[in-house]
Amino acid sequence: MTEEPLRATVSLRGVLFGPDSEVLVVRRASDGGWELPGGRLGAGEPVVRGLRREVEEETSLNPDVEEPVHTFAWLNDAGRGRFAVYYYCTIDGKSVSLSAEHTDYDWVAVETAKERLSETQTEAVVCAWEIHEQ
Repeated sequence: MTEEPLRATVSLRGVLFGPDSEVLVVRRASDGGWELPGGRLGAGEPVVRGLRREVEEETSLNPDVEEPVHTFAWLNDAGRGRFAVYYYCTIDGKSVSLSAEHTDYDWVAVETAKERLSETQTEAVVCAWEIHEQ
């Protein structure tokens, strides 16, 4: 193999659908951009537990994690490897309490989420929506 294998941090993100079929998006404190809740998986941490931990730390929500819907690998601006796994999740309530990592949140329709999120996160929302509609 001639290519260098990707050495990457694993990021887990949830596409959370609330009771009104709206998607939760959160605004980063670092740059004001919108994203799906989630974060980095710890070494030796079970994946679903890691996703629930990250979502709960950021939003105080404890979602039902259903299934993975999208993955993406890339190098960040510093040249470090990143690998993200996006999960379709559901939640009964909509009461959010944000951590210091985020300044705002919004429950939005899928179309609005697609306007606010990066291309990769938009793809994850579209894939999760297809499952949610079934």
